[in-house]
Amino acid sequence: MATALINANALTTDGFKDRQSVLIDGGKIVGVHDDGTCPAGSGVQHDMGGRMLVPGFIDLQVNGGGGVLFNDSPTVDGIRAIGEAHRAFGTTAFLPTLISDDHDVMAAAIDAVDAAIAEGVPGVIGLHLEGPFLNAERRGVHDASKFGSIGEGDIHLMSSLKRGKTLVTLAPETTTPEAIKSLTDRGVIVAAGHTQANYDQTIEAMDTGLTGFTHLFNAMKPMQSRDPGIIAAALEDHRAWCGIIADGHHVHPAMLRLALRAKVGEQIFLVTDAMPSVGSKDKQFSLGDLNVEVIDGKCVTASGTLAGSDLDMLSAVRNARDFLNISLERAVNMASRIPARFMRLGDQMGDIRVGQQANLVLINKNFEVVETWIDGVPA
Repeated sequence: MATALINANALTTDGFKDRQSVLIDGGKIVGVHDDGTCPAGSGVQHDMGGRMLVPGFIDLQVNGGGGVLFNDSPTVDGIRAIGEAHRAFGTTAFLPTLISDDHDVMAAAIDAVDAAIAEGVPGVIGLHLEGPFLNAERRGVHDASKFGSIGEGDIHLMSSLKRGKTLVTLAPETTTPEAIKSLTDRGVIVAAGHTQANYDQTIEAMDTGLTGFTHLFNAMKPMQSRDPGIIAAALEDHRAWCGIIADGHHVHPAMLRLALRAKVGEQIFLVTDAMPSVGSKDKQFSLGDLNVEVIDGKCVTASGTLAGSDLDMLSAVRNARDFLNISLERAVNMASRIPARFMRLGDQMGDIRVGQQANLVLINKNFEVVETWIDGVPA
């Protein structure tokens, strides 16, 4: 039965508009109207009480949540638990993210994502393989013993997901332009991360299909006056899409503001890089042989190294608004429209407009999630 979400302060493609009705049928948005012009008999009406209705958040880097680490539970049940934890914070689409691991774990993760999509697990839209083809000098908390060189078998494995999108993070300098092109030719979206790549290497990688930059600034060679490196290439080149972690710990807000000013067009989006602690009362977990604890909002190892984040997407949106001195509309777009377009899903999700999947978030005046819809199904 069709549903009409009425009396919403909805973020439409024309900005926030009061007293809007969003019509849902068959999991899709079939109409967006002023309340006074909503067609009679358009469906069961639900009053949003004038609260904010925004596009569902899309998180492309979710290592875990709800006490579950994807590396430890590369299963349909693991994905479901992670998705449920993040849905409470407005995430209606996500990529379970596998941190560098062995080939058998990669294969299990790919199979689990494929099965989760086939079973209709809410929110899962594909897979992010973050590694293991990274630079040990910028490994962060990745296990460098898992690193290696990309061979034809690796390309076949990383492009083997049958359903959904695959995002692969690699270090351009550890592979070849031919390997990057082979991945992109097979439909994989390739991003640079955990890398020492210089400017020329980065441009060459983009010339062969690389388009993304994973958690810009973090685990990357710093930008210098005579050695601009990967960060300058990412900010300068119109082909580059950049994920950022807006938790106040990974990157100083001033650097994020500079990046936003430098980047022409809407190509900077929010990610959480979330760990199992998000949506869980337990703020300690293991990452391989490392013990990680959330201290003052940061996920850190015993040596003080950052190990992902305790960030949820609702907080990331609020932080982006406050840290970057931007409108709430722009901050929401950084969590919805922009990541959708980067993943080549902009025709399906990321906006409140006719034809889009009915992935929505209702937010109250205290900036709390009241309700979410994924493909029109509320929770």
